[in-house]
This record gives sequence, structure tokens and C-alpha cells, in this order.
Amino acid sequence: MEPLNVIYWIKVALGIFTACICLLLGVNNIFTGIMMSLLIYLLSDRILKQIFAAKVDKPSTITKTGVGTYIITWILFWILLYTLISI
Repeated sequence: MEPLNVIYWIKVALGIFTACICLLLGVNNIFTGIMMSLLIYLLSDRILKQIFAAKVDKPSTITKTGVGTYIITWILFWILLYTLISI
């Protein structure tokens, strides 16, 4: 697999992981959820830059790859899991 594909799928998994963390911590406020999601994204971005910096053209490519997917996956799974727990 190419490095950008690996980064993309890692961010999809991070979106699901972040939703699970929000659910386990009982976050039901959107602002707290956004801050938690942003914190996890920034931490993972630093780690991914250290791992994949030599394998891509520009480090900013690592940050941009999969950001929309991360956000959509996080929101989708957070809502889905919260709904399933609330039933």
C-alpha cells in the first residue's frame, strides 16, 4: 500500500476510536467532543508526521490526507453509538 492510503485508513480508524472514547467518557456536549476530537487529531498528526515524513513529498500532505473522512467518521460513529446506548 502507498503511504497516503495507509494514512487515510489510519485516520478512518482514529475517527472510530475517537467516537468510542467520547462515548466511554460520557461526552454529550458538542463543544467538549470537538475539543477532544481536535486533540486526538493533532496528536495523531504529530505521530504520523514522524513516521511518514520521509515517505511523502510534503509534511502538509499528511495533515490534509483524510481530514474530512476523520471528521465524518467521528461524527457518524459518535451519533450511532450514542443512539445505540441510549435505547
